[in-house]
Amino acid sequence: MSAISAMPSVIAAWLSEQEPLQNVTVMTEYPAASKAVPLKHAIIAVGMDSVRLTDKFVENDDGVLERQEYCRSASIRLRFTIHVPFSQGGDTCHSMFTTVLDLLTYASDLNIETSGCEDIAAQRDTDAFVLQAWADVLADFCPADSTGLTLQSFMSKELLCGSHVTNNNIHVSAVEKAFLDEPYRVGTFYGDGTASQTIALGLHPKAVFVAAPQMPTAHPNFSNQSTTIYAAFAIGALGSMGVEITTTGFRVRAGSGVSIGTTGSGLNLAGTQYSYIALV
Repeated sequence: MSAISAMPSVIAAWLSEQEPLQNVTVMTEYPAASKAVPLKHAIIAVGMDSVRLTDKFVENDDGVLERQEYCRSASIRLRFTIHVPFSQGGDTCHSMFTTVLDLLTYASDLNIETSGCEDIAAQRDTDAFVLQAWADVLADFCPADSTGLTLQSFMSKELLCGSHVTNNNIHVSAVEKAFLDEPYRVGTFYGDGTASQTIALGLHPKAVFVAAPQMPTAHPNFSNQSTTIYAAFAIGALGSMGVEITTTGFRVRAGSGVSIGTTGSGLNLAGTQYSYIALV
């Protein structure tokens, strides 16, 4: 049981060494440590709610489960109490809990089966938002082991308040994170003279505007009674002549195949520079 009782302090010390939590104070719930009032920076307190020990059974060569006389299986519920100053916002509590779970999942050998959290509460006496969260750890205890604790690695488990940590609706990619910081993309490209050219952004934009900076929006050619369009936009599946949104960016078109009457698109003429802004 000493290995179990030491888990909160061992986990707190390990989390304190992880780079994503360098600006966060990680401590154990017991013994309690004093906190600044009002709270100045984020604090994560690690504790333990419950421990359940059961007999361990292992399948032998004949496929029969045999009780391991000197080993036990344990289900341990760890508790994480996250305190965040009002100035950082309540969402920071969930972000910090996600960081803790990601570190324990992918940077440690802890076998976390499930996790969850309660609603965020406001604590007026410390001017802080507080999130109570938990994680269930499965472990094997065998006296013959040198460490006394076997922690199996894992990949896909039910995490973060009952949702899968691998769910892309919860976790965003590096490209998506960049768009969250800057929800638009501005750039330039040169026409290649073909019927169409695809500009890859790495994400599906909601709207795109494209124009040739050195040209008017529409340029009439009086010699042949035609007009060339040098600016266009697209929003979702709709748009003006010469540009359309794709799942990973947008496509520009030019030439005789893209025209209405005597008006045609000039959005991919060879050597012409174009600028664009894409909204996410």
